[in-house]
Amino acid sequence: MQFNQDNNRFDQGRVVSVRGSVVDVYFPKKLPDIHSQLQAGEKGKVKLEVVSHLNSHLVRSIALTATAGLARGTTVDDTGHPLQVPVGDGLLGRMFNLFGEVIDGQAPIMGLEMRSIHGHPIPLIERATNSEILRTGIKAIDILAPLERGGKAGLLGGAGVGKTILITETIHNMVKQYQGVSLFCGIGERCREAQELYQEMQTTGVLNNTVMVFGQMNEPPGARFRVGQAALTMAEYFRDSAKQDVLLLIDNIFRFIQAGAEVSGLMGQLPSRVGYQPTLATELSELEERICNTNTGSITSIQAVYVPADDFTDPAAVHTFSHLSASIVLSRKRASEGFYPAVDLLESSSKMLMPNIVGERHYRIAQAVRQTLANYEELKDIIAMLGLEELSGGDRQIVYRARRLEKFLTQPFFSTEQFTGLSGKFVELEDALDGCDRILNDEFSDFPENALYMIGAIEDST
Repeated sequence: MQFNQDNNRFDQGRVVSVRGSVVDVYFPKKLPDIHSQLQAGEKGKVKLEVVSHLNSHLVRSIALTATAGLARGTTVDDTGHPLQVPVGDGLLGRMFNLFGEVIDGQAPIMGLEMRSIHGHPIPLIERATNSEILRTGIKAIDILAPLERGGKAGLLGGAGVGKTILITETIHNMVKQYQGVSLFCGIGERCREAQELYQEMQTTGVLNNTVMVFGQMNEPPGARFRVGQAALTMAEYFRDSAKQDVLLLIDNIFRFIQAGAEVSGLMGQLPSRVGYQPTLATELSELEERICNTNTGSITSIQAVYVPADDFTDPAAVHTFSHLSASIVLSRKRASEGFYPAVDLLESSSKMLMPNIVGERHYRIAQAVRQTLANYEELKDIIAMLGLEELSGGDRQIVYRARRLEKFLTQPFFSTEQFTGLSGKFVELEDALDGCDRILNDEFSDFPENALYMIGAIEDST
């Protein structure tokens, strides 16, 4: 197709075709760089990102906003820079979209530094190599799957088992204990959840230390695919420039992979295993490798991972696992039995749970708890068929201990007070370990099991 090139400025092109979110643009003089942001429509309302060069005059771009109103011949402006977001202390307490525009109904933010979302990982030579534990105040996590400061932890589970609730509680506890910055990134989540989370942050008083970035479920795949990088760019400012510890919550990393699959399909790439994009591993690594420690600050990430059909062999779950230092698996069965948080105590694990990192006592108690629960799991079939009375005295003792441990590792949350009527509890690690140790030593064998249900420290049972 030939255009009248006399009307084109150096940085202007024209739309050749629009196919859903894929827009091909003709530039007569100079092609914009890969990842350059393009603008079209009234007041540059339609935003595009260059994905590939088709020939010496034609680029293929993916839409980051709705393409309504675009037509062949529409003028497209090259901004000359990649997609940028604001960074700075002025972000705290506010809610943003992919473009760094406020979406909380308050006054826009002006005068902040703008940075490209396409950052690079910290070089290995500049990373901190010591291993530290980040305490969450949640018993089941701190004892059996401790989080690494500057590491990545996955919250794995199907729909409706409590991933978002656990993330909200972690934000609350982190702000209260560490006085750091929490950054919540919502990828492909429901608008209702964003609104509820914002109000929850206001109610619990942690909003002033929190930044929220959303690429909602109703937005084009290009926006959902890039919002993770936008949130990371903001987090990197607080780590590298403000020298602070940052807690980055991503809900949900599967939606990032899903958006990448949509973009890949729109671009005409051949699908790989189970229909995922062939570049899944590369795209996930580019995001995950930017999350790390330096000597002056850290980004610790907790990522909700939706597991399709509860299938842990799904490529999305498998590739995500390879980046995680801790895996917190949420169980639908435990949720149905009333154990909250519904953490699967045997499936959850952490690379930090080693004697030289957490200490001998913590390691010993965690192993004893896990062993007791594993033995109880093996005995469940016998109990179902023959009854508890047919077990030997020693086996019955294991069952009693395991049931009390399961009850003790439940906990009331601050973020669910309005639903349960129970006051939230933050439990120090020493108190949690002390409680498990005393249960394992049969100090509470005379107590009814329910006395240990939904309490904080073990002293709350008396």
